[in-house]
Amino acid sequence: MHLTVSMRILGLLLMLFSSTMAVPLAIALIDNDATVRSFSSALGLTFLVGLALWLPVRNVRHELRIRDGFLVTSLFWTVLGIFGSLPLLLTTSLALSPMDAIFESISALTTTGATVMTGLDGLPGSILMYRQLLQWLGGIGIIVIALAILPMLGIGGMQLYRAEIPGPSKDRKLTPRIAETAKALFAVYLALTVVCAAAFYAAGMSGFDAVAHAFSTVAIGGFSTHDASMGYFDSDAILLICTLFMVISAMNFGLHFLSWRRRSLAAYGRDSESRFFLGVLLLGIAITCSFLIISETLTLEEGLVHGLFQTVSIATTTGFTTQDFAVWPTFLPIMLIMFSFMGGCVGSTAGGIKAVRLMLIGKQGLREMKQLVHPKAVIPLKVGKHRVEATVVSAVWSFFAVYMFVFVTIMLLLLATGLDFITAFSAVAASLNNLGPGLGAVAANYAGISDFAKGLLCLAMLLGRLEIFTLLVLFTPMFWRL
Repeated sequence: MHLTVSMRILGLLLMLFSSTMAVPLAIALIDNDATVRSFSSALGLTFLVGLALWLPVRNVRHELRIRDGFLVTSLFWTVLGIFGSLPLLLTTSLALSPMDAIFESISALTTTGATVMTGLDGLPGSILMYRQLLQWLGGIGIIVIALAILPMLGIGGMQLYRAEIPGPSKDRKLTPRIAETAKALFAVYLALTVVCAAAFYAAGMSGFDAVAHAFSTVAIGGFSTHDASMGYFDSDAILLICTLFMVISAMNFGLHFLSWRRRSLAAYGRDSESRFFLGVLLLGIAITCSFLIISETLTLEEGLVHGLFQTVSIATTTGFTTQDFAVWPTFLPIMLIMFSFMGGCVGSTAGGIKAVRLMLIGKQGLREMKQLVHPKAVIPLKVGKHRVEATVVSAVWSFFAVYMFVFVTIMLLLLATGLDFITAFSAVAASLNNLGPGLGAVAANYAGISDFAKGLLCLAMLLGRLEIFTLLVLFTPMFWRL
């Protein structure tokens, strides 16, 4: 492992990240609001720190190893979360503590959507757009975006890409070169964002709101420019457009790229994970809508629209709301939180365990039951027409076991801070699954919990965004051995 190479890359990435503050700075200058100094100071400080890291090691040339990739990825998301908090911390009118500012920044970058901020409707446009922009960058993964640029600087990218997207995935290299892969994914991501913004605008949103909500919709983030979230617009058309793009964004972007290149939707029909994901989603929608209507919680039309929207929003880990789903009757709030554990498909912007892992666990369970009935039979585990290797199944079960262990551990620590069970359970689920809204004391926002609890949830967000192992591997002694 070469720490100098990691420092060089981290410095470059920090300098690149500082440029993202130029957009809200421009908005602040146009609006002549009080955040001009906050954004200019944060931009300058972030760039200078990146420059200070890069200059001493700018001429270092070593092959980037997989361990370097894990270190850079983990360090960058952590460091970026801290520096991303600077504009929020330096804006005195927000009155955010350092922990609150870091929580908001990490929540945005990990596309979690949990917030400690209220009174959004009265905040400057620069702050509102900055939060949305952080989610948009976090959705595609700032490191994956940077892979299109780093090869030109003499830095190989495959190790970073593997660290950014671990676990079973399809079409990991969509094009022969990793830089071209990053460009292809970014092109799809950008195209979806533009189309989504245009659709929102056509449905009645202002230009500012259309762009802002397109950022968080395609990123599966859930931040809004209004306290009432999507409920502010009171438009069924906007909710249906948002629902469509949340589903699209929760599916494998590799499939989007292939369908775009081949001008065919056949790839979706052949993909087992997509069929499983859509099937589970339809089941959740049917249960939610039916119960809301039968229990007379909502009228027929409201039950169909809000049940559809809220189920898709929570299940895909977006976190937009139109109503306070936490007060819906009986099992619905808990059921929706449980659906968030699936999240979306591998290679999407969604959080959660991912549909393919749950599908493999389910198939393995059915296979074991068949094996009990026919103990001497050879029953291969298949996904579609392809046989799944035992090592892949073992890796999936290992991931699931560690995921649950992390979930329970953080939940117990939250309970020790004095939170009730529902609040602790939903807060960890919402953070680890990168969902956002929870139940109990965190149904509206996370401002009322302690700084220690917020710190734990920041860790959970990072673990969820980096799919557990990327971050946890840094805490193993073998990682640091030469």
